[in-house]
Amino acid sequence: MVPSNEKTYLRLIYTVSIVVFLAVAVLGRAPKAESIPDWAKVLPALNATLNAITTVLLVISYFYIRKKKVSIHKKLNLTACILSTVFLLSYITFHAFGVETTFPKDNPMRPFYLILLSTHIILAAIVLPLVLVSLYRGLTNQVSLHRKIVKWSFPVWLYVTTTGVIVYLMISPYYKF
Repeated sequence: MVPSNEKTYLRLIYTVSIVVFLAVAVLGRAPKAESIPDWAKVLPALNATLNAITTVLLVISYFYIRKKKVSIHKKLNLTACILSTVFLLSYITFHAFGVETTFPKDNPMRPFYLILLSTHIILAAIVLPLVLVSLYRGLTNQVSLHRKIVKWSFPVWLYVTTTGVIVYLMISPYYKF
């Protein structure tokens, strides 16, 4: 059963995804703030925590859907979406201050870090519409369509949340606020 206003919802999903992508892209060009408030300095750690919790929720959700516990699966994924939304708002807030941190050029882990960061950024740009369409298909009980897109959205989302934590752990010693 496909809702009659499906095109409207899908347009909204794609519009939100484009607006978020553009907002994050513009942040990369934000001028650096003269000072960063103390409350903003905790946002990277908060973001890593939100990503870590989301990773755990996604894995548990996968476990429950394999056991055909759809109700628990749905609640876990809705919670993961809420946490990812909070993450996104926090991420945008933090980067609005123009904070820029680079991994030291002389660190032997730099090539690994840059590959990890690059794949994380590319897939983070792709994951939002995948997750939103997956969520929409699941909530509207379009099970076969939900399963088709989740084959892509689940591993990408899991990769993005996991690598987000690793990237934070690798770069956080070099923050200079």
